[in-house]
Amino acid sequence: MDKFTATTIIDKMMEQDWYSQWLQIKRIDEGPGFCILEMEVRKEMLNGFGILHGGVSFSFADSAFAFASNSRGQKAVSIETSISHFSQANEGDILRTKVIEQHVSNKIGTYIIEVNNQEEKMIALFKGTVYRTSKVWEI
Repeated sequence: MDKFTATTIIDKMMEQDWYSQWLQIKRIDEGPGFCILEMEVRKEMLNGFGILHGGVSFSFADSAFAFASNSRGQKAVSIETSISHFSQANEGDILRTKVIEQHVSNKIGTYIIEVNNQEEKMIALFKGTVYRTSKVWEI
């Protein structure tokens, strides 16, 4: 296996992550167990109330969850996720993730992802647990 870094792993994941590409996610910072992502809320992301669809905020947080949980080199797959929404997001808002790696062992990882707007107001809080497989990323 070639030497990997969090960045090379996330690069590899993003190559075929068509949904994260559609979200137009911008990678701000990344490292073992964390990543900071940004995205702008676009018109096609709004629901019938004219605010960000909850599925989009879930997907945005889920992308951060996937990148952070795989960034240590061991392939990880989601086994449980949940999200709570606290505030609405509107067209033109810039959302940013903050990943907190709460626990990581050989087999399980638990992460909290905050989704905040450009005013640092929390929009949503996502919690996810991964199963860390015995497979490693080969770059």
